[in-house]
Amino acid sequence: MEIMVFFSLLLLACSVSTNPIDADIENHDQQISNQQPSLQDIHAVLRELTASVAEQKVEIGNLKQEKQATQVAFSASLMNGAYGDTGPFNTLFTLIFKRVVTNVGNAYNQHTGIFTAPVRGVYHFDWKVYGYGNIAAGALLYRNGEKIFFAYEYPTSGYVSASNAASLLLQPGDQVSVRLYPNSRIHDSENHHTTFSGHLLFTM
Repeated sequence: MEIMVFFSLLLLACSVSTNPIDADIENHDQQISNQQPSLQDIHAVLRELTASVAEQKVEIGNLKQEKQATQVAFSASLMNGAYGDTGPFNTLFTLIFKRVVTNVGNAYNQHTGIFTAPVRGVYHFDWKVYGYGNIAAGALLYRNGEKIFFAYEYPTSGYVSASNAASLLLQPGDQVSVRLYPNSRIHDSENHHTTFSGHLLFTM
């Protein structure tokens, strides 16, 4: 009887005790399970990465646009492979310099003769007019509706030229043009004597 009670107690003890090896395996599996990210966590990380890449693409695009906007230079002559006179007129006349040799940034419009500032900054312009005969050759630089500088010469005989230059602080959208002085006449030919040029010095 005592032997049977002993074996019964031994079996009961074995049934309620935990095998140390099994416990270690179970704890290890639990740790691995806790360390593995869930599917939701992976999706959240992917969303963050996608958003970050999209923001970087936008920033790179903006930087490219800013770089292009700060690359501004043009140079043009009055006649496009021909020769002839312009003027005289009894009022100011906006000159259209048709032969464009440089127009980086496309800020100069060869159809209107007007330069439009793409960014705020200081720009430098120069213009030259060529004339002959017993009539003045003159042209003025205008910023929007404001007269800036004048290039003027009156020939007594033969041909004459007049030139001037200016550095202007412009806001985006400001327009710069060269206008023929009233009762003036200018000449141009395949040698391109009468010209208008400008470029951005620096942004502000």
